[in-house]
Amino acid sequence: MSESVELILTCPKGLEALLAQEASGLGLEEVREQPAALRGRGSLEVAYRLCLWSRLANRVLLVLARTPVSDAETLYDAVHALDWSEHLAANGSLAVEFSGRGAGIDNSHFGALKVKDAIVDQLRARFGQRPDIDKLNPQVRVHAHLERGELVLSLDLSGHSLHQRGYRLQQGAAPLKENLAAAILIRAGWPERAARGEALSDPMCGVGTFLIEAGMMAADLAPNLKREQWGFSHWLGHVPALWKKLHDEARERAAAGLAKTPLWIRGYEADPRLIQPARNNIERAGLAEWVKIYQGELATFAPRPDQGQTGLVVCNPPYGERLGDEASLLYLYQHLGERLRQQCAGWDAAVFTGAPELGKRMGIRSHKQYAFWNGALPCKLLLFRVTADQFVTGERGERRSAETAGEAPAPSQASEPARLSEGGQMFANRLQKNLKQLGKWAKKAGVECYRLYDADMPEYAVAVDLYRDWVHVQEYAAPRSIDPQKAQTRLLDALAAIPVALGISSDKVVIKRRERQSGTRQYERQDQQGRFMEVSEGGVKLLVNLTDYLDTGLFLDHRPLRLRIQKEAAGKRFLNLFCYTATATVHAARGGARSTTSVDLSKTYLDWARRNLALNGFSDKQRLEQGNVMQWLAEDRGEYDLIFIDPPTFSNSKRMEGVFDVQRDQVELIDLAMARLAPGGVLYFSNNFRKFVLDEGVQARYQVKEISEQTLDPDFVRNPKIHRAWMIQAKV
Repeated sequence: MSESVELILTCPKGLEALLAQEASGLGLEEVREQPAALRGRGSLEVAYRLCLWSRLANRVLLVLARTPVSDAETLYDAVHALDWSEHLAANGSLAVEFSGRGAGIDNSHFGALKVKDAIVDQLRARFGQRPDIDKLNPQVRVHAHLERGELVLSLDLSGHSLHQRGYRLQQGAAPLKENLAAAILIRAGWPERAARGEALSDPMCGVGTFLIEAGMMAADLAPNLKREQWGFSHWLGHVPALWKKLHDEARERAAAGLAKTPLWIRGYEADPRLIQPARNNIERAGLAEWVKIYQGELATFAPRPDQGQTGLVVCNPPYGERLGDEASLLYLYQHLGERLRQQCAGWDAAVFTGAPELGKRMGIRSHKQYAFWNGALPCKLLLFRVTADQFVTGERGERRSAETAGEAPAPSQASEPARLSEGGQMFANRLQKNLKQLGKWAKKAGVECYRLYDADMPEYAVAVDLYRDWVHVQEYAAPRSIDPQKAQTRLLDALAAIPVALGISSDKVVIKRRERQSGTRQYERQDQQGRFMEVSEGGVKLLVNLTDYLDTGLFLDHRPLRLRIQKEAAGKRFLNLFCYTATATVHAARGGARSTTSVDLSKTYLDWARRNLALNGFSDKQRLEQGNVMQWLAEDRGEYDLIFIDPPTFSNSKRMEGVFDVQRDQVELIDLAMARLAPGGVLYFSNNFRKFVLDEGVQARYQVKEISEQTLDPDFVRNPKIHRAWMIQAKV
């Protein structure tokens, strides 16, 4: 088939222009771009060459016919009119894929069925046999596309999608498709760089897709050279001699390419579990001498080519699937920018991300950006020149006119953090002001853990807590009236400012998102690091965990109330309901309580409570009870001199029948607790539900005094609604 035929090439969305350039270079003529595809004309040789050499296409389709259809019957007739014996053996196998709609056909399955019936009926009528249907590995795959009353019938020459090169049998959690990785490399200018003998490195290489695609380009390997099964392998129009000529030519080019001195292509991956799969992929691609992978963290990334050459750093850092995920990745992108500035002077960098806002936080200006799609996710390819004149570091407004393009950056400049935005600088100033004021109080009062900032500026809706030299940040979910993108930008501004303002490493900043938890999520792990830190408060030692749960194990706003309990506990029988990690119990025991009883439904928190008690030298004689507080109180017959209740606003734990609602259930809860209070005893009741109203009946039956103002230390006076507290006693 030397005559010109119509060909359609499909590709991922956003690659059309690149594919058009590539296809034209491989001989395709009259090229016209379409969404996620292009069409053109060429010989069968061109079609074969596209199958073998296209790094960007998904499929190569040979158009058999374009014909108008008006309904299902005319569609059947149009397909039946073609001579299918030229393409498919009557005893062969067939698959049909149908797309589009119109002409009364709104269901792709129905459309595919009509096409299949027409082909099968024709062959059975002529030969007395019909082909089998094989959707996975058919001998011939037919594509039918219906649009605006026109049916386009095509043969798939590729078989399985061309992005499946065959080398990547093992992959990580979120791999890029091979043709998308190739497109990114082409946009970053790698083919031209490879021709000049430059180096390439990926600091977060996963299973090595960028590295392998780069190596294949550099060594002139046809991307599908090793593929054994094609869509045309059993097609009756296939010309084996022509295919063999092209395949032999590709093998000769590969042998010549691999015989050259390999370029310096290196990847680094922090996860040790991915190293061997990556090396296996490289071996299957035939690039073991060209591509090397090592285990290494981003913090130690420093490309050192054997001949001192510069080149391209390319990577696809994680970017989260949800908007809120970006916050936790901010420091990763900042670290990436720092490593580029410090270790890659004179290189170029290509960062592919679905969160381009994070790319702006790297401290380097991007001189070009390209739009891509990773599946359904819009992404950007950010291109950087790692030269001093492109750095965005230091104080806002500071000019470095002495620096010129291409110069190695001054060590101080390369090490400086990315410059804060105007909003970020304003947030940093507020943190420093608060630190100056509260730091003096905390030092004088011997307080190690305190709230530094609590949405002081409404546009920066976060809480910032200090736990010794660690920072715990809670993002408050923005109201629906606030544009999510604007809220996210402000959050990133704030997070960028925290290490700068407080003079700490970003490794010691933990970020959480605080919103009303549904179902049982309030008890669920956020992470599984299992990293506990010992802190002190009022002469007791407590364990906090900043990473694994929404809360840390220590409610900072209750510090004054815990110390009050410690002062009043001597010789008393203490009861702690909804005890959480039993921090108040530890204080009571330290204060000389005669006995302590702590009740909570969570085994996890009771185990934590046991560790807190043991840390302070208190034995198992301190009673820990697992159970539903309301039920436990109803069954208990003990008597207590001092009771502390800090219930959740809502609770519907897996272990709990029904739902606890503090506003609805307060009367029953307080009555049950007061029934256990010894004469002359005190019950402290507190909660953080901002709309909470203490029931009038409770105030009528008991002696009630609100002590909220007395239970707020200087770090919470800016937010007096953090909790409300009452002292409740029996009337005399």
